[in-house]
Amino acid sequence: MTHPYRPIHSPILQPELHRPWYRCREYTPSRRLESHVASFWTMDFQPVPEHQWHRIIPDGCVDIVVDLLSPSSRKAAYVVGLATQSEVLHFSEARSIFGIRIYSESARDILKFPLSAFMKHHVFLEEVWGLEGLYWVEEILTAKTTSDIIEIVEHKLCQMLNDSGMPTPSLVYQSMQYMYLYKGNLSVTNLADKVNFSERHIRRTFDREFGLSPKEMLGIVRFQSILQEFYRGDYSSLTDLALKYGYYDQSHFANTFTRYYGLPLKRLTKKG
Repeated sequence: MTHPYRPIHSPILQPELHRPWYRCREYTPSRRLESHVASFWTMDFQPVPEHQWHRIIPDGCVDIVVDLLSPSSRKAAYVVGLATQSEVLHFSEARSIFGIRIYSESARDILKFPLSAFMKHHVFLEEVWGLEGLYWVEEILTAKTTSDIIEIVEHKLCQMLNDSGMPTPSLVYQSMQYMYLYKGNLSVTNLADKVNFSERHIRRTFDREFGLSPKEMLGIVRFQSILQEFYRGDYSSLTDLALKYGYYDQSHFANTFTRYYGLPLKRLTKKG
């Protein structure tokens, strides 16, 4: 089943930053996984005198990141929790990374822990899956091509989903589906009405499962929905785009976008 939400990231929005020594690609998962995994992605960087950076933006997903150049399989793979603001990474050494971008409502099924366990720091995959995770990482590190890695990863993820004994609470899953349906343009009060739970109960559930509030998650989904329309060019002006998503105060819209992306939206477009 195709997922209704597909996050977008800065390498796609700012293709002018691509260089022969800095390459980012995304790969669509198989139909078996497309309702759980947003994408597989790679980032390769070769050292050059020119300054290079990589921008990370919030997307409502959790990532398993594998450092393909790591000398140690124990330190090669780790889980990155939900981001709530932009971050810029600066590179000076060669990098080759493979990533798995997992939808938040499916993460517990795969990782066996709530996302709140990964909010404050990166967690090595061995600490999550034990020796099983370590063997899996070793298999990835010895793969010859990206296609081989994807095949190894998909086999493992399907196995984890089939064996899952810790499904995501139905309230979280249902809430996320409404957030996707309304593209984040929904208040917590409206969300509570739709799922027939109190706002307090929803807040407590989101804090326990995700480590952030439903208001924050709504903001991230709305931000990503704005990026999708911006990327497609489906807007006449930034003012109209802001109004469509409930931003009636232009300064609020500008501040929110800058917090999530790290740059003003006008830096990415010629439309006013």
